[in-house]
Amino acid sequence: MKRSILFVYRYRIPIYYAAGVLLIALLVAGKLGFRGTIPLETELAIGALVTLAVCAILSFTVPTMLPVEDTQTVASPVRGRWLGMNSPQTKVPSHGVRAYGQAYAIDLCFEPEGATRPDFGGRMPARSPNEYPAFGEPVYAMIDGVVTRSSDWRRDHLARSNWFGFIYMMIEGMIREIGGPGFIVGNHIVIRRADGVHALVAHLQRGSALVKTGDQVVTGQQIGRCGNSGNTTEPHVHAQLMDRASTWTGQGIPMKFARITLDETPEQVDSLPSDDQHMEA
Repeated sequence: MKRSILFVYRYRIPIYYAAGVLLIALLVAGKLGFRGTIPLETELAIGALVTLAVCAILSFTVPTMLPVEDTQTVASPVRGRWLGMNSPQTKVPSHGVRAYGQAYAIDLCFEPEGATRPDFGGRMPARSPNEYPAFGEPVYAMIDGVVTRSSDWRRDHLARSNWFGFIYMMIEGMIREIGGPGFIVGNHIVIRRADGVHALVAHLQRGSALVKTGDQVVTGQQIGRCGNSGNTTEPHVHAQLMDRASTWTGQGIPMKFARITLDETPEQVDSLPSDDQHMEA
């Protein structure tokens, strides 16, 4: 029974999408109505609603049943002084949900000494991504392995720089969800290690991918550049490990970066920065 529940949980996102698409199609067709005996359209609608409800319930109840994966030590995908945000050092799931394999994901914003990263707020709801020091910074492979996914065709949009921009991003994010996880993570690269661990870096700059599907890469090799594609407020690097190549079905794996320093402490550690904590890699 437990294996069956975990199987359905793993595939809950594509099942959820399929049920949602079916329900929307029936609504658009205008065929949701009880007419004497229950018509096929209504039976399908009821089935879709029940499926959506089951997927939602599983999302809240099954995480306590998930096996605890060993924490993997990997190389940092960035170099220099970066600020941790949405970090699993602060909370799990770090991004509020376990969908798309991001239970232990982290976001990294570039804040080099002597450079200015625009503050959130002010009159302008949007800024050019070029105003942020992270935009265009090199991104590196966290592990040795084979590239299973390399996507860099999506545009880099404006950064959302105040609450009006943030609200717009939230609305836009709901629309992006319809297109699937690719429109959430934006341009991204996935690498598969020999033991089945997959490393994903996301929100890359349009046209910046230096590797293609099937390429063999080594830890520390530059594979792209930081961008502002997908569901983002500003240019940053999103990094995560997962147990599948697909963000549709992958489950997150805990990770830590090798030989980084945190804040002003000179000692190198294998760790991750917490929210609002700087790391040097």
